Amino acid sequence: MTQGTVRRSGRGLPASEELRNNGVVKNVDEARETPTGAPQEELATGERSTRNRVARSILDHGPSTVTELAGRLGLTPAAVRRHLDALVADDVVEAREQRVYGARGRGRPAKVFALTDCGRDAFDQSYDKLAADALSWIQERFGGDEAVVAFARARIAEQAAAYRRAIEAAAPEDRTEALARALSADGYAATARSAPVGEQLCQHHCPVAHVAEKFPQLCDAETEIFSQLLGTHVQRLATIAHGDGVCTTFIPKISKTTPDASASTAGRNPA
Repeated sequence: MTQGTVRRSGRGLPASEELRNNGVVKNVDEARETPTGAPQEELATGERSTRNRVARSILDHGPSTVTELAGRLGLTPAAVRRHLDALVADDVVEAREQRVYGARGRGRPAKVFALTDCGRDAFDQSYDKLAADALSWIQERFGGDEAVVAFARARIAEQAAAYRRAIEAAAPEDRTEALARALSADGYAATARSAPVGEQLCQHHCPVAHVAEKFPQLCDAETEIFSQLLGTHVQRLATIAHGDGVCTTFIPKISKTTPDASASTAGRNPA
């Protein structure tokens, strides 16, 4: 499915490519974050550009705190809060309680800001309904769920040719990172990070999230191909289609006794 234009626009959802175009922002007086003496039109443009950078940073890195956004964007926390307040008012982002894994420390968890469905739509395809309708037609006319599974596997297998080349060119310890880069080239904003006894592959964006919400076979086929490409079983911990902020796949550390995997654990987030 090819990436289309933005479907909705509004005060907080810029029309056309505005959220995607994150060019150079004018030098600003950081305390006020506005160019001194600039015309009002330039001030408004700078505000929109910086606000788009905040939304894009949340897309690329997942739900984020004010401190994390300020550090990534080189802004003051006060400036970030101001832009977040505007994005919240426009239903582009929403505040959530940060999920804590393991023992929780004292005090309330930090508040994080995540894209809403409306905000995510600004980066998504224009053809979600068409794709869902096509899969429904395939399901009804050509073999039910098995037909959808066959389509999902064929689709990801075609994409996987580039992923396989990237992985094969990387050292064994760098293969998850290589897969993340290849996925990012396809619009998944993927990262790899260390985890206890393995690694986590995080996809901060899913171009087919709305379709996968109705047809989880797309997620299952993707998880299967990750297993085949990396030569080990993998476990899907969370998906954007299931309502999570990030698609997260756990990849265990490969040992000498680990056989090549032909199947994977494609479970959904149990939470």
